[in-house]
Amino acid sequence: MKQFIELFRQTFSLAMLAGLCISMAGTVYLRVGGIGGACLFAFGLMTVVYYGLKLYTGTAGFIRRSGDWTMLCLVLIGNIVGCWLTALAVRYALPDVIEPATQILEGRLAKGPWACFLLAVGCGFIMTTAVNFGRQGKMLPLLFGVPMFILCGFAHSIADAFYFLVAPSDTVFQWPVLWVYLCEVLGNFVGCNLYRWVKPCEKEREN
Repeated sequence: MKQFIELFRQTFSLAMLAGLCISMAGTVYLRVGGIGGACLFAFGLMTVVYYGLKLYTGTAGFIRRSGDWTMLCLVLIGNIVGCWLTALAVRYALPDVIEPATQILEGRLAKGPWACFLLAVGCGFIMTTAVNFGRQGKMLPLLFGVPMFILCGFAHSIADAFYFLVAPSDTVFQWPVLWVYLCEVLGNFVGCNLYRWVKPCEKEREN
C-alpha cells in the first residue's frame, strides 16, 4: 500500500497536468481546425515532453515488460481527469467548441471500434517515435509528428477523451462511445510498442 501511495503521489498530478496540456491543445484545434490547428496542437505535446509530464501515449512505449502496469493505469486515469476538468471549464467559457467536439465524437462512432483501433495504432507509433526524439532534446519531430497524426485522422486517446467530454453528456455516456474509446486506448498501446516488437533487441527503457 505504501508503494502504491508513493507511486500515486509521484504520478497522478503529473498525469493530470499532461491531460490539461493536451486539452489546451485540443481547444485550439477545435477553434482553429485545419492545418493551422493541427500545427498549434503540437505545443501541447512539446510542453508535456519539456516538463517531463506523464502522458499515456508518451509512456506506454517505454514501460518495462515486467512492471509499470499500475503506473500506466494511473497515468491514463490522471490524463482523463485532467481532460475532464479542462472540458468543464471550456464548455462553460467557450461554448462554441461544443459543436466541433460533437462532430469529432460522431465521426469516431461512424467509423466504429475496429477502425478506431487501427487509427490509434498509427497515432501511437508516431507519438512514441516523436517522444523518443524529444527525450533527446530534439523537438522538431514533435512539431512534425503531431500535425501528421491529426491530418491523417489518426486517433489520440487522450485528445479524444477531451473532445468526447466537451460534447454533450447525453451523447458521451453510452456503451458505444466507451467501446470505441477502449479500442483507441488499446490501439495507442499497440502503436506505441511497435518499435519494440519489430526490434526485439531494443533496450527496455524505464519511465
